[in-house]
Amino acid sequence: MEFETIPTVPTADEILDRSFRRAASKMKLKRNKDRANEEFVRAVSQAIHDRLVRVIQSFPDFDALPAFYRDIVDILWGLDRVRKALGGVGWAARWARTHGPGLAYQTRKSENPSQIRKRTVARLSSVVHQVGDDLLFLNEVRNVIRKLPHVSDEFTVVVAGYPNVGKSSFIRLVSTATPEVAAYPFTTKGIIVGHRAVGKERMQFIDTPGVLDRPTEERSGIERQALTAMVNLASVILVIIDASEHCGYPLEDQFRLLHEIEAMVPVPVQAVVNKSDIAYFDGYINMSTETGEGVGEVLETLLAYRKRSEEQGQAKPC
Repeated sequence: MEFETIPTVPTADEILDRSFRRAASKMKLKRNKDRANEEFVRAVSQAIHDRLVRVIQSFPDFDALPAFYRDIVDILWGLDRVRKALGGVGWAARWARTHGPGLAYQTRKSENPSQIRKRTVARLSSVVHQVGDDLLFLNEVRNVIRKLPHVSDEFTVVVAGYPNVGKSSFIRLVSTATPEVAAYPFTTKGIIVGHRAVGKERMQFIDTPGVLDRPTEERSGIERQALTAMVNLASVILVIIDASEHCGYPLEDQFRLLHEIEAMVPVPVQAVVNKSDIAYFDGYINMSTETGEGVGEVLETLLAYRKRSEEQGQAKPC
């Protein structure tokens, strides 16, 4: 899903300024001053309508978006709030279209067309300014969603776990993604997407923010972004455990999170232990993203999941 083409949402003053300039250029073409005033009102109301409609049409139909993107928008701002802002802009556009012709007609019939024109402009300006906050909010939404990563329908590995367990370091080693890596928790603030060539095709890797083992209502927006990636995008989930507990969280909490994820999703969940250069943990695949030891084995395990997925897909009846 591409959002890069959404243009900047103009402010109320910018919409009015551009609409007035457009109307003024049309007004100059009229030799009859009274008709010029009428044409100005008609042109202003039409220009305001057109610019407001352009704002609405530049945004996607959120109900038609894939679930992942719809959930992200809901987490960040609330879908109802976005719809309300778009609805406010739509109301102003309809007002300009509905009342514009009548205001223009009043200007023509008035004994003082210039005065009526000024009053009409003031009314139109008031309507546009009433949705000024909606326009500012929608531009904020636009500035963020245009930077959302593009996720495809390829076989997707979602990497999950507590903060600072090595998720981003693993992603850097096995994919094209270049997430920030630092020795403090919650470095990853959003979803990061990378790819790895597998023959003529690719695997998609998604680095998610750290998730803590706590009730859903207590989880931050950052954590909920990770959860929606797991639910909506994953072909397999790789949960990374830090057995050394250098991440700052006890093993007991990390394994509780693992079991919660296993119960939450219908796709395979593969647990691996990181930081084996500090502490080895029996019964699991161990790796060290610091030395690279064991990373190849983890990758081979993920490739095996991909192969099984392809075989199951080929076995399905057409």
